[in-house]
Amino acid sequence: MFSLYRTTLPAFCLSLILPCSAYAATGETPEAATDTPPAAVQRQPLVERSQEDAQALERQVPKSEQQMLQAGSDAFLALWKPANSSEPEGALIILAGAGETADWPKTVGPLRRKFPDAGWHSLSLGLPDLLQDSPQARVEAAPPPVEPAPQGQSAPAKDTPDDANASVEQATAVDNEAAESAVPPAAGNANDKADAERIFARLDAAVAYAQQHNARTIALAGSGSGAYWAARYLNERQPAQVQKLVMISAQTPAQAEQSLDSLAPSLKVPTGDFYYANQAQARRAAELRLQASKRLKDNTYRQVALTAMPGNNKAEQEQLFRRVRGWLSPENVD
Repeated sequence: MFSLYRTTLPAFCLSLILPCSAYAATGETPEAATDTPPAAVQRQPLVERSQEDAQALERQVPKSEQQMLQAGSDAFLALWKPANSSEPEGALIILAGAGETADWPKTVGPLRRKFPDAGWHSLSLGLPDLLQDSPQARVEAAPPPVEPAPQGQSAPAKDTPDDANASVEQATAVDNEAAESAVPPAAGNANDKADAERIFARLDAAVAYAQQHNARTIALAGSGSGAYWAARYLNERQPAQVQKLVMISAQTPAQAEQSLDSLAPSLKVPTGDFYYANQAQARRAAELRLQASKRLKDNTYRQVALTAMPGNNKAEQEQLFRRVRGWLSPENVD
């Protein structure tokens, strides 16, 4: 029995000493070693929706039509088709609207493919992701200050009704909804300015690229909200290289401070406003723009009514192409 204890006791003591010596060598206690949090995993930034659209176009559109343009630190994809003519008449720069791509199947894609056969270069591009469309941070209201009770007195008890908690929850829910929907004016103005600068930089790059290809005339066409940004670009930057503006199914973004009603008719360049007259909402918006133009003297704003053809997209797009071409080059209409 004594020999058994003499052989097992040293082994037992050694099993207790070895773990302690290992922690002593690293300078950690067993508790510290187990409580050490794992290293934080760095998340990659999310890819913008517009970048995902561009990546999809790179797989779908022939490489010969793809052009990477640089707008400051922002590289973006534009689609280029040269005019099928030895003497190009001009270049049509097409700005897609929100939710559209540089080869959108309605308006943008058909125009960019058809105009080269009419003697025009075409260059189409999409909008970047807009800050004003991104979710806004919630604005929390500061709680009211609590006045301390006089010294030596306890705060008076308040009669609390049974449904007080429910009332508080309802009020809190309403406040939270209002806070989420409200955007501070300063933040809204900053986002609008940042969005405009980024879009204008893209248009500057597109105009510069079109100038390199012997275009006698540079016209800017905007689809949907792209028409608003194109009109605003011409209003604020006033580039001498752009001679005409085409607005197609024009829309004013929800967060815009200035509407197309006052913006489009006041531009210094000839402006063609193409809208679908048999769509009630589009017709009413076009009427407001027309009325605003009548209040201005010597403006060069003109409207062209189109007919929507549900179920016959090919004929509708051919109609649009012919009307836009006729307005840009009335002397060359078939």
